Parts: sequence; structure tokens; C-alpha cells
Amino acid sequence: MSDELTAGILAVIKQAGKAARKPEDRARLDEIHERLTGPLRLAIAGKIKAGKSTLLNALLGEELAPTDAGECTRIVTWYSRSDRPHATLHPLDGKPRERPYERDGGALQVDLGGLSPDQVDHLEIGWPTSRLTDLTILDTPGIASISADVSARTHRVLAADDGQVPVADAILYLLRHTHSSDIRFLESFHDDELAHGTPMNAIGVLSRADEIGSCRLDSMEVAERVARRYEAEPRLHRLCPVIVPVNGLLGHTATTLREAEFALLVTIARAPIEELAELLLTADRFTSTPTGLPVTELERTHLLERLGLYGVRLSVELLRTGAASTSSDLSTELAERSGLNRLREILIRQFEARSRVLKAYSAVAALADLLRTGDFESATELQSRVEEISAGAHEFQELRLLSDLRTGGIALKTEREQELDRLLGGSGHDPASRLGLPPDATPTTIREAALTGLTTWQSFATHPLTPRPAQLAARVATRTLEGLLAPR
Repeated sequence: MSDELTAGILAVIKQAGKAARKPEDRARLDEIHERLTGPLRLAIAGKIKAGKSTLLNALLGEELAPTDAGECTRIVTWYSRSDRPHATLHPLDGKPRERPYERDGGALQVDLGGLSPDQVDHLEIGWPTSRLTDLTILDTPGIASISADVSARTHRVLAADDGQVPVADAILYLLRHTHSSDIRFLESFHDDELAHGTPMNAIGVLSRADEIGSCRLDSMEVAERVARRYEAEPRLHRLCPVIVPVNGLLGHTATTLREAEFALLVTIARAPIEELAELLLTADRFTSTPTGLPVTELERTHLLERLGLYGVRLSVELLRTGAASTSSDLSTELAERSGLNRLREILIRQFEARSRVLKAYSAVAALADLLRTGDFESATELQSRVEEISAGAHEFQELRLLSDLRTGGIALKTEREQELDRLLGGSGHDPASRLGLPPDATPTTIREAALTGLTTWQSFATHPLTPRPAQLAARVATRTLEGLLAPR
């Protein structure tokens, strides 16, 4: 169905290109075409110092995004796949131009050519990595920044303000605590009517999760319990139904761990248990306590910067217990315990599996906006075709219904509401996730569950006591189940 949906939108774009009277309108059509056919745009957003750039580096497996408070962190930066490394500056006034850059400790520092961050719309970093084949990642300035302009830049670029279509198709939002500003920001991305913006499918990341448990060895387990509690909070759940605890610093270091760092950790792990207990008590003691170990204060400071206190404690524990004996073993264990692997799996399940629908939703919104404001022959006919696509696409009906369900627009019993949320893709878009089955469910099990669900929702839709809004919702659920049963 997604292929048919994409083909229908491309046909309208082609027809609109022939009907456009102005070059600027044709240029915007080209942009919409590129958005529809290119990688999914995933924005990483959150408060200042939430760890956005660190997490981005962890997802890329390479240190590209600067984590200091330099000029480039005040600019929205796109990271996309390219055959060669390059940095392209897109000014607010003037044409895009490629700029030189330096790598400071690994991170890219782009020469803005005398422009201030306020004069730059965005930077585009092209990089030859397979991790950006299906995703273009947008690193955004922190919200609630001391600079109102920096915060506003993120809202302007990503939120559906003043009828503008957001740049991003989906969002990865970093929470340290659920402050009211987090809720307000997420609400600006929440699913809205097609005319007002794109469906901001959001995943929450409980960032710097190790700090929640005071960097104890059970810190990630504590963070997991906090994340589950946040997911159960009604207002946050409807905006961000999936929350994953992640230690971005640990995840990044796990993917870039060096043999020299591994050797230092092995040396520390061999110290007597009494000395270790004293050394690992606090971050200050770890870096400054005199010790007979052949590891200098400078080297210990480096390990703390790379791993954090939790990461150092965990690494030492893994090495002492024999759970890791090589640098490869340690990297694997740290990546798994950082939450990074789980986040990658959820990104695939939530976003990449449904990327065509998300991009189509964004493209239709942009196309509707352009046809309303641009200069086209037969504009009314083109607008009618876009409206037909918007109203008739089952994938869009699912997104709208999911939005209504989470905002209380449909009254259902709790159990049925949860089932419908899941069936519409609220917890993942593959058949097993939609049906509440384990990931390794067999085709036979999936078919049996879909047939049972189809019977249930058909009965609910035709029951005389079912309210009209619930009947319409049940019909959407029925069509979803029919789609799951259709031959592939």
C-alpha cells in the first residue's frame, strides 16, 4: 500500500510541475520530491546539555558532532550520507556553499566564513557511512537555552508553526526529567490535521540514564523503572509512548573503545578490592587519589571523560568477573548495557519500518501548502487530488485515529483502547508488534491472531450499542487486520 501511496503523490508532483507558472514553485516541488524519495528525516531534540550530540555520535559510531558550546552547536545541523566528506553552509540569505572544516578531537568544526550563527539556516554534513543510508539525522540546538534565539531556532525549524511544514518526519526527544517545557515542546510536534503539519512520531530517550541511579552498577535498571513510570503518565504517553533509558556517553565510547583505554581498565581492575572500593567511590577520588597503580591521574581523567563514573565502575566489574576478557568483549557488553542497541532496534521498528508513510505524510502536507500559496494552472484540480490522497490513504487514517485515541477523542474501555493503539502501530509497525505477539512469532501464529482480531473488531463495529466514533475506529482496525492477512 505504501508503494501505491508514494506513486500517487509522485504523479501529482509531476502534474504540478507542468502546471507551475513560477520557477520558485518548481524548485519547491523538487524539494518535495526529494523529501518523498530520500531518507527519513529524524530530529534529535531536547533541552540544552541533555546529551543530544553525544547520542548522535553514538548512533553514528563516530565522533562528528561537537559536544562543546561552540558556534556550531547553535545551528541546526543535518548529517546525511555522501560519497565524500563535506560541509555545506546554507545561509538565510544567499546560495548554499561548501565550507572548510577542521576535526577538533574528532568532532567537526566548520568555518562559517565570517557569518554568525544567527545568519545561518542550517549546516549539512555529508559523510560516507552506511548508518546514514536510510536516515538523515538533524542535530538541533537545545530548547530552554539561555539564548531565546537558540531555542526559537529549533522550534522554527521543526514545529508546525504559521502553517509551515516541519523539516523533520520524526523526533528522538531527550528527557532528563519531565519538566513542563518538555511537554510543551513535544505537544508542538504531536500529530495534527494534515493541513497543519506532519505526524511527529516521537521516541523518548531518558538520557544520561546512569545519573538517575547515582552511577551505581544498577543505575540502568533504576532508569528502566523510571522510564516505565514515565510511559504510564497519560499526558506524556500520548505524546511519547515509548521511552528508552540510554547512556549516550557509554554507548559512544563502546563503539570507539581503543586498545590503550582497554589496557588501562585492565590494570585498574587488577588492583586489590579494598583499593578499588576507595578509588571508585566518587569521580573526584578516581581522578585524584594517590595510588600505586601504573595509571596516572591524567589517564584516569581521560577514562572518566570517555566513560563516566558509571562506565568505569561497570568496566572494572566486567573485567574482574570475567564477563569481558578482550576489548571486543568489553565494547559489546558496554554497548548492550548502555541501552544503545535497544534504541537502534526501536528506531528501526518505530520509524524505518514505516518511513514511506511518514515521508508521504510530510510530502502531502508540503504539497497542500504549496498548492494553496503558489501559482499553478488548474490549482483547484490539483488540490482536489491531494485531498483525495489525504482522505483515502488507509495509512493516514491510522495516523489520525492514533492521534484521536491518544488525545481522548474516542471513548473506549481501557483494554480495547490499548489493543487499538497497538494495532494501529503505536508500539511498532511490524505484524507481530501490532498483534501483541513476540518478535519471533511464526507466520501461522500471526495469521491466527489476525483472524481472531478481525472477528472481534467486525463484531464491535456492527454492534448496535457501539457509538458512531467507535464504529468508525473499528472499521479502520478491521481494514488494518485485513491488510495483515493479505498475501505478501
